[in-house]
Amino acid sequence: MSTNGARKSGSDRGMPDRRSLLLGGSALACMAPFGALRAQPGGTTPRNPFDLTVQAAPHLEPVIPRPAQEQAAADKLAALRARTGRPPNILIFLVDDMGWGDVGAFGGGLLIGAPTPHIDALAAGGLKLLSTYSQPTCTPTRAALMTGRIPVRSGLNRPLLSGERYKVNPWADEVTAARLLSDAGYTTALSGKWHLGEGEGLYPHQVGYDEYYGILTVISEMSQQVDGRLYPDLVLRPDRLNAIRSIAPAHITRGIKGGEIGIDRATRTIDELSRIDQHFADFSEGFIRRQAEAKNPFYLIHSFGRLHNDTYPAPGYAGKSPAGFPHRDAIIEVDDIVGRLMRVLRETGQEENTLVFFTSDNGGNEDLWPDSSYQPFRGGKGTTWEGGVRVPGIASWPGMIRAGRISDGLFDLCDLFNTAVALAGQEGKISPDRYIDGVDQSSFLLADDGASRRDAVFMYRENQVTALRWMEYKVHFMVFQNETVRRNLDASTLTPVGQSPWVFNLYMDPKEQASQGHSRFEWGLPQVSARLNRHLATFERFPAKDLGLAKRPGGG
Repeated sequence: MSTNGARKSGSDRGMPDRRSLLLGGSALACMAPFGALRAQPGGTTPRNPFDLTVQAAPHLEPVIPRPAQEQAAADKLAALRARTGRPPNILIFLVDDMGWGDVGAFGGGLLIGAPTPHIDALAAGGLKLLSTYSQPTCTPTRAALMTGRIPVRSGLNRPLLSGERYKVNPWADEVTAARLLSDAGYTTALSGKWHLGEGEGLYPHQVGYDEYYGILTVISEMSQQVDGRLYPDLVLRPDRLNAIRSIAPAHITRGIKGGEIGIDRATRTIDELSRIDQHFADFSEGFIRRQAEAKNPFYLIHSFGRLHNDTYPAPGYAGKSPAGFPHRDAIIEVDDIVGRLMRVLRETGQEENTLVFFTSDNGGNEDLWPDSSYQPFRGGKGTTWEGGVRVPGIASWPGMIRAGRISDGLFDLCDLFNTAVALAGQEGKISPDRYIDGVDQSSFLLADDGASRRDAVFMYRENQVTALRWMEYKVHFMVFQNETVRRNLDASTLTPVGQSPWVFNLYMDPKEQASQGHSRFEWGLPQVSARLNRHLATFERFPAKDLGLAKRPGGG
């Protein structure tokens, strides 16, 4: 199977064509005729006053030009480079399953019995992004963040489960920001959770990271092998336990570019499992200190194991939160680790030359209630309701990002790829043979009054487009319906909408409770249709990949 992602048609690759991605028979079919403005007499088509975007190249997502802020950002970066003599460091804090409202700066914190003073200080000292969007689950978001491509393009469109292996190596023709930055002289590292493939050619240190220390899977894949209380049907059955350990070993592993994968330590007990985020923090601290001594720019993704289930408080954290629940104790631990690594940046004199970005890989997992995350929106992890894909976003960089800024401008985690590559001066190295969905948002972050350069966010359930965000409007073409309260993952169905898409003005209806698409948004439906058609047309030249991850015939 060809995997160059640029030549064969979607039907040749065994993937649905762009119209089947529209979920045939849904309201989208009737919207298609409204995709373009009507031609004027004389055969000319006027520019759409609602579309300010410009597409620089066929493989790049259209962006809204912001000349003044782009110049302001360029001036800041040039002045910084003149002072430091090197490009900036980039540190990304990526929490697992943190809800939009878990952090104090986003309405949680002490309100939910888990103060987050260090993360709150990060937000107060920088830019708080109210409309940051992830994918509905962890593997897709991580792939998007690292490649700048929505998961349907890379094929990394759902999490791997115990013992699964890809039929096609997704990394054979994907390029990470880490690889581009490593080639440009950065030292790159991933600390913590990977969950983007196991096996030769799939490890972090084989796809662009100079150093890797962490877990290849997810905490629940490890806890199911050690917790006889939660998983007695596995842990207390030696034949089953040995079988699962043989195909999904629970280890902390490490690797160096050019070397073999190695086991750092086994996690065969709950006590050992409870300490893993402290081990990740030890590695990240050591990495940051080593780069300071080497005077080398670095790119580090600190990828927490928290807050994914199952939660076992690290030593000293049990009951430390006012709430006293393990999940809230884990929030306290995450906050402490953020504070610890920020202190290391300050102690080593690197804070003023480091972009720090804090976020989550998806919304909170409501299925685990009461010991679960909080978001003030509908739905949670696994859905494309706001609660599943809207996540906290904080950008901090003393002297470069003005303190105290708050913006509701659109930011997709795909944008971290383009932004990191641009800050390293490597945007010219992005290959034109694959479509990049991310947008360089460096001027949005750096200009004192910066605005987003992104026009819309497209949301997917695996290989099916379900919704998009444009301006303050959320438009659904398929909706997740819960069969049971708070069962977004375990008991929900994905249903096509009827005659009209479901439309919510998120300023007026942030909980997405009462659609008013046909009655108050008829003016906007042609605009939404045009954006969706343009987006789906990109698959004709740049087809999606099939890694063999479909869960059922015809499913994605």
